[in-house]
Amino acid sequence: MGEQIRIELPLTQDKVAGLHSGDSVLLSGIVYTGRDAAHKKMVEALDRGEELPFDVRDQVIYFVGPTPPKPGQVIGSAGPTTSGRMDAYSPKLIERGSTGMIGKGLRSPEVIATMKKHGAVYFGAIGGSGALLAKRIVSAEVIAYPELGTEAIRKLEVKDFPVMVVIDKDGNDLYESGKAQYRKE
Repeated sequence: MGEQIRIELPLTQDKVAGLHSGDSVLLSGIVYTGRDAAHKKMVEALDRGEELPFDVRDQVIYFVGPTPPKPGQVIGSAGPTTSGRMDAYSPKLIERGSTGMIGKGLRSPEVIATMKKHGAVYFGAIGGSGALLAKRIVSAEVIAYPELGTEAIRKLEVKDFPVMVVIDKDGNDLYESGKAQYRKE
């Protein structure tokens, strides 16, 4: 396994280059949220030649649809969504300069190939820990598609948000290497 790394966002190519599958990372700074409905709207906007609601260059997109906050909370439970639901859309955003994604589960060969070509990483967050992850979110603001409710795009400020590099810019995949290691033992 890799080492513990602290990263101040945005996630530039220099920072991407230093990340390896298995690294434990604490992210601090701005992260944007988006699930499949928001991703579909963004890709449709690009297809029409329109601008995106935020500049994705050097940005991390967290696949999450947080629950509404209780009084006194910044955000409700904010656990990761299954990333495969974004596989049809992620390549276009990576091509536009997005360098990081946070979710859970496997990614398609097309997403991994696009990550390798353009220099992006896929971080895993622990499913089922949404209430704990929410405590690492300092602020949350809906910035696009409010009609999507919980799936609206939010701009989050995070502090020491715990993730692990699942797939690095070279395509090294922790899910694959983990299975290989298990088989050797």
